[in-house]
Amino acid sequence: MTKLSVNINKIATLRNSRGGNVPDVIKVALDAERFGADGITVHPRPDERHIRYDDVRKLKPLLSTEFNIEGNPKEKKFVDLVLEVLPHQVTLVPDGGSQLTSDHGWNTVAEKDFRLEMISLFKLKGIRTSVFVDPNPEMVKAAVQTGTDRIELYTESYAAHYSGGRKNAIAPFISAAKMAVEVGLGINAGHDLSLENLAFFKKNIPSLLEVSIGHALISDALYFGLENTIQLYLRQLK
Repeated sequence: MTKLSVNINKIATLRNSRGGNVPDVIKVALDAERFGADGITVHPRPDERHIRYDDVRKLKPLLSTEFNIEGNPKEKKFVDLVLEVLPHQVTLVPDGGSQLTSDHGWNTVAEKDFRLEMISLFKLKGIRTSVFVDPNPEMVKAAVQTGTDRIELYTESYAAHYSGGRKNAIAPFISAAKMAVEVGLGINAGHDLSLENLAFFKKNIPSLLEVSIGHALISDALYFGLENTIQLYLRQLK
């Protein structure tokens, strides 16, 4: 069964907009676990505009499910945090400091040596690694040479084109997933997956191990409540 990891960055964004500790990021993470989430994802950025580094440190000893930390390994502060906290998984994302959100995957061909160095560092600490990639079989094939355990398929293009023709939207992801299976990589996915498009994605990528969902899930929770929303997403994955 595909696992659902809830990204709680948007909860932290709301908290930070007002100061104080409302909503309580730690409590929301623990409640998400209690409501059925298989894991918690955070993506701390250098400016700490949503999840703060101290949030990550506080979460680790309290969580009972899988903890996934996303970020750019070119940021020393991020690398140091991961090696300190030792999450179950680190997802390497090529974000720049000024990016609003993730908008592309790694060029695993051009940056193979750097990825190999960083991934080796994390794996020595027993941390599973995942590399954010576009749905390009060439990039997936090259990713295996970095030593990563998994890839995370960047699904923004699928979500953007879903309503205009879902078969065409999913086609490159099917090809990329087939390549991942062929070279022995696990498959995660994330970015703009929602209640509308998640079930079709899961149906066509049967080897999918995990999805990380934040923005859509937290937005849906405003209408349906967090517990009900998590259950709705879990149903899409069955």
